[in-house]
Amino acid sequence: MISETDALNDQLKKQLYDARKSYKKGYLSEDNIAENPFSQFKQWYEEAEKSQLEEPNAMVIATVDKQGRPNTRTVLLKSFDEKGFVFFTNYTSQKAKEIEKNPNVSIQFLWLGLERQVKIRGKAKKIPLKDSMRYFFMRPKGSQIGAWVSHQSRVISSKALLVNEYRKIKDKFSNGDVPYPEFWGGYCVEADYFEFWQGGEDRLHDRLVFELDQNSWNMKRLSP
Repeated sequence: MISETDALNDQLKKQLYDARKSYKKGYLSEDNIAENPFSQFKQWYEEAEKSQLEEPNAMVIATVDKQGRPNTRTVLLKSFDEKGFVFFTNYTSQKAKEIEKNPNVSIQFLWLGLERQVKIRGKAKKIPLKDSMRYFFMRPKGSQIGAWVSHQSRVISSKALLVNEYRKIKDKFSNGDVPYPEFWGGYCVEADYFEFWQGGEDRLHDRLVFELDQNSWNMKRLSP
């Protein structure tokens, strides 16, 4: 006899099996891609912004712990150029500790509204202190206080504890500027690998890869 739970699980399984979409919004070929991967990323990023996608600068960053286990989380891209891709975090966080041990990371952008993904691999390095400070003082005061309050990735007993600490620091700095926290700052992911993915009909997706070979980029196509 099939239980109600088993029936619901079978129904959910069928829904997941049947969940699929045929991508038809575009294609990516060797003829219409930029010769430089940074130029191609800039073009796609600007198109994602113009399409008014929700937070197109959201990116998943993957690091590896000392046991070789991967960890992923979503951060926000704050700037990019041919030097790399910059994000900010607490330097005592789990991701920062893992970057310190192994700077090789992967970042991923998913723009579903355009049926596109970009995967980038490279090494994460701390940006100069002056650049971290410049960005910190551009942030809203609430975000500046939040950086002081959050001992990122540490265990806390309750949300109330966090809120109380926020109020204390807010009162402490109520009549002046919030000072820069030395345990907080930016990383730049210096890329050596790009994969541009454009969804295709009947799962015939386009995947064009750029790999850095000394000072030049080599491009190749991957099977979907």
